Amino acid sequence: MDDFALARAVHVIAVLFWIGGVGFVTRVLMPTLRTTELPQDRLRRFQQMEARFAWQARLWVLLAGASGLWLVVRADLWSRFLDARFWWMHLMVALWVVFALMLFVIEPLHLHRRLADSKSPEADFARMTRLHQLLLIISITTILGAVGGSHGLF
Repeated sequence: MDDFALARAVHVIAVLFWIGGVGFVTRVLMPTLRTTELPQDRLRRFQQMEARFAWQARLWVLLAGASGLWLVVRADLWSRFLDARFWWMHLMVALWVVFALMLFVIEPLHLHRRLADSKSPEADFARMTRLHQLLLIISITTILGAVGGSHGLF
């Protein structure tokens, strides 16, 4: 069996579900909550729904990170991190770190408690929406760079 091909397949599937989930939350779930829930109820409703798929996001982020690391180690791609032409490699790692910190550290240790005691759920929901929009734009840019870069576009 070709471990490199398997790792690449796992990596692509993990990124698909991870960033696809971010896209769904940002472009479908949050706008739906904005139009169907009262402003003061949006944050609570979002947290109820988010609790059902948080474990999936953690799984996909872990698989993307582990398979990405395996690909770098197996193909000895470390030198790419010293070359500005491979900017998309840096962006992939940076994006992964942001999501890993959010999903495994910030949310469980701080954010869930803070949002449960929110004094302004409307403002918190709006802030969370903007953050998701920004992360989706960065994610799409990263995917464009990674796919284009790995196929000689850059």
